[in-house]
Amino acid sequence: MKEYKFKIGGKEYNVTVNPKEGKFYDVTVNGATYEVEAENAPAAAPVAQSAPAPVQAAPAAAAAPAAKPAAAGAGEKVESPLPGVIIEVSVKEGQAVKAGQKVAVLEAMKMENEIPAPKDGTVTEIHVHKGDSLQEGDPVVTIA
Repeated sequence: MKEYKFKIGGKEYNVTVNPKEGKFYDVTVNGATYEVEAENAPAAAPVAQSAPAPVQAAPAAAAAPAAKPAAAGAGEKVESPLPGVIIEVSVKEGQAVKAGQKVAVLEAMKMENEIPAPKDGTVTEIHVHKGDSLQEGDPVVTIA
């Protein structure tokens, strides 16, 4: 078992890597466990505990933003409606928002798409930064 701490986009991730058989690992990121297959890992399990394991942990941590359900903010997550890049975050944590108010702007297919607050509330967590690439359904902010 190897434990790592990564900081990606200013957010900390605690990652534990447990080798299984061959190229398979159990990777725990901030309490959420995933079974992953390493592309470049040696096929033999005993060798997987050597130096190549940390190299393979980095891609798993990079995938962590998709695993945002482990995020701490209480409330309703506002999700990206489509894949794109965040070009503006319009709110701050602790800020009160009204339903329909712009919380962020997502650029997708060379078009700017405003992401609105679904309800009145307070922003409890911001999951993205300007320049972040998102997939459809990735959390943008949490509103309680």
